[in-house]
Amino acid sequence: MTSLVSDFLHGPRQTPIDPPEGFDPATPARFFNRELSWIAFNWRVLDEASNPRVPLLERVRFLSISAANLDEFYTVRVAGLRELYRSGSAAPSIDGKTPQEQLTLINEQARQLMARQQETFGALREALEGEQIFLLDRKALTEADKEFLNAYFLADVFPMLSPLAIDPAHPFPFIPNAGFALALQIERRADGLRRNALLPVPTQIDRFIPLPAEGGALRFLPLEELLLDQLQALFPGYSMRNACAFRVLRDSDMEVEEEAEDLVREFEVALKRRRRGEVVRLKLTANAKPELRKMIMQELEVVPDEVVEVEGLLGMSDLTELVVDARRDLQWPSFSPRVPERVQDHDGNMFAAIRQKDMLLHHPYETFDMVVRFLEQAARDPDVLAIKQTLYRTSRDSPIVAALCEAAEAGKSVTAFVELKARFDEAANIRQSRRLERAGAHVVYGFINYKTHAKISAVVRREGKKLVTYTHFGTGNYHPITARFYTDLSFFTCKPAMGRDAARVFNYLSGYAEPEGLENLAISPLTLKPKLLELISAEADHARAGRPAAIWAKLNALVEPDVIDALYAASQAGVQIDLTIRGICGLRPGIRGLSENIRVKSIVGRFLEHSRIVCFGSGHGLPSIDGRVFISSADWMGRNLLRRVETLVEINNATVKAQIVQQIMAANLHDTAQSWVLDGLGSYARILPEPGSKQDRKMFNCHRFFMENPSLSGRGSAGAKDVPELAHDPD
Repeated sequence: MTSLVSDFLHGPRQTPIDPPEGFDPATPARFFNRELSWIAFNWRVLDEASNPRVPLLERVRFLSISAANLDEFYTVRVAGLRELYRSGSAAPSIDGKTPQEQLTLINEQARQLMARQQETFGALREALEGEQIFLLDRKALTEADKEFLNAYFLADVFPMLSPLAIDPAHPFPFIPNAGFALALQIERRADGLRRNALLPVPTQIDRFIPLPAEGGALRFLPLEELLLDQLQALFPGYSMRNACAFRVLRDSDMEVEEEAEDLVREFEVALKRRRRGEVVRLKLTANAKPELRKMIMQELEVVPDEVVEVEGLLGMSDLTELVVDARRDLQWPSFSPRVPERVQDHDGNMFAAIRQKDMLLHHPYETFDMVVRFLEQAARDPDVLAIKQTLYRTSRDSPIVAALCEAAEAGKSVTAFVELKARFDEAANIRQSRRLERAGAHVVYGFINYKTHAKISAVVRREGKKLVTYTHFGTGNYHPITARFYTDLSFFTCKPAMGRDAARVFNYLSGYAEPEGLENLAISPLTLKPKLLELISAEADHARAGRPAAIWAKLNALVEPDVIDALYAASQAGVQIDLTIRGICGLRPGIRGLSENIRVKSIVGRFLEHSRIVCFGSGHGLPSIDGRVFISSADWMGRNLLRRVETLVEINNATVKAQIVQQIMAANLHDTAQSWVLDGLGSYARILPEPGSKQDRKMFNCHRFFMENPSLSGRGSAGAKDVPELAHDPD
């Protein structure tokens, strides 16, 4: 077998491998396990924390992200599997594994991942010290440090603490999800009386306390070290016999009654239930006395398999606090997103820019402020009559919501479709919906059984004697903060057919009326999956007829079995399939007789790849822009295709198609610096030369390419002649 090549645009296709011994493509063995594939993704995230090409504090951030990812995985996915197992269910996953088998494998691999996180933290801590950034323990404190900390503790920490004795009169308190606490054995000096005690650590206080330092050094002390140093102030007259820190993760999935009369009130109740979910994992520091460990386990009702003893730092997700502005030199070079030149040509008028021609913005390289500006201008434009908007996730002080409120208060018809089931953003979305209602907007919550995940905004404007609908379709959320580091697409158009399609989808959300006659859209849960299968099948027909046949797709996840089987069938027909799947992938690529024409890569780097794109050669091959090009809000997962409202939008504008095919997809396929290639056995490989070598300098980084080069459809009067094309139309 030839070595895996990460340049899918120009590199040779690898030789397929023979199926593993005993492999039967008619069985679930043709799929990878979803949960284990997710863990593999988090290994790739963690690997960036050891990548010498990544600035040091960004490596600390990657370590923090890997820890936060793993926490969420346990509170949602593992919690769900645990419930299935406890209910006696043996329902298999798509690869044939029972809940019990999956939990066993997850436990094994997650423990290995956590051990590597601690090793990585040790290496990063040493590297930080080389840059005069120190993470101390209480034994390293000087007298000056202690004097500073005594004052800090009394002023900023002590008022927040509630030390608790644990006995029949003082029962073990509730520790919330992600809650952090110190368990203590203390002894009264007067008579030797021993007690168990608990000190919950408030989340409102920073985890790492900056200490005075000289010469540009940065010194930090973990909060738990300060608390242990100040026990005399918390328990006067007692000395400490033993202590351990622990952290709990609870089941954070939510159940909502299908016939809830008031959906908002029902979700408010469900959120309270979530906060009291069962503990699914307990992490505690090693070397705790057995009786202390036993007490914690009994009070939290966990079994040994759910306990992880940590030799090192608990709560690594908090390490992001160490990424401080004082050391910008150890972070990514600053980057300012571009304002599209076409918008500048029209003095910032979004409607004029869109009216000139369809426009695609590639975030974060083109600023998300243009989406905000689109709605702010709509709110203030006297010719705008109505705005309709989906909201899945947005920021706390959302300028999108502010613009909608302003429009409603100005007397415009505003309809906001707010998804209350956006995981971990339910409470924020309830607040936003209340705010919109107070402003006079009509708030719709969509379906109880389906999440509304589609990203659509429609503005109806009177122009002369007619009404014109300006429509925005996105692949990502209307969230100005995440749009700074998520790569997503924003497509603006005033084509009447697109406006009609958007109106039909909005009517479906508000009135349950299934849309008929969609012209450029397919939607889940009605037509998106059948449309995908039809397009994949048509590409296979082109291959069988001897015409060029290719599929390029960029997704966050691919696990839907019918879609994977359709891709396998297309590969067997001769379709050349190249997939960029950032996270979970259930498809086995490069297996002779099954998937020998399929390649899969994952890109992990400075920005989080989030856009969903699929291109079909349609008898022309790729990168021809005579093929068919789509952007989508949906990953190819069962939940997206069957249990959510999602969009698949066909792009017909030639310039926008060229931007997607010859820039965005070509750069992702060409990337060699940040790409991991998946083989048919489930392993990801990244081949990197020595840092600073000639081969290293020649590696292509798609994120750097997009930061340095403007997008085709936003060029405006300057034209597109100086925009490099990575792939040229072979026709």
